[in-house]
Amino acid sequence: MSDPAPDLQAVKELDALVRSLAEELSGFRRRALIAEARLKDVESTDGGAANVDLARRIAHLEQDNEKLQAQLEVATSRTKKMLDRVKFLRQQAQNGSTGGAAAR
Repeated sequence: MSDPAPDLQAVKELDALVRSLAEELSGFRRRALIAEARLKDVESTDGGAANVDLARRIAHLEQDNEKLQAQLEVATSRTKKMLDRVKFLRQQAQNGSTGGAAAR
């Protein structure tokens, strides 16, 4: 019979990673809503200074977006690896329990 502890540990790690990704996504969503509200404010006001400030803000947000996309790619890759690990451990556990019964 196989020890279910490694499988349980992998599931816990995957759960923590998914929760972390959900929190990060929530942060992205919140920032996007704030940016949209600011854009509406800027669009409703008239003036050159606002346009210059907006251009700087857009450049900064684009840089942030690139960094966040890179972090998201890393997190997605880690999630896929963890999921593959969980699948492998489940297969091992199932093969171990099936193999033990067949050997008797």
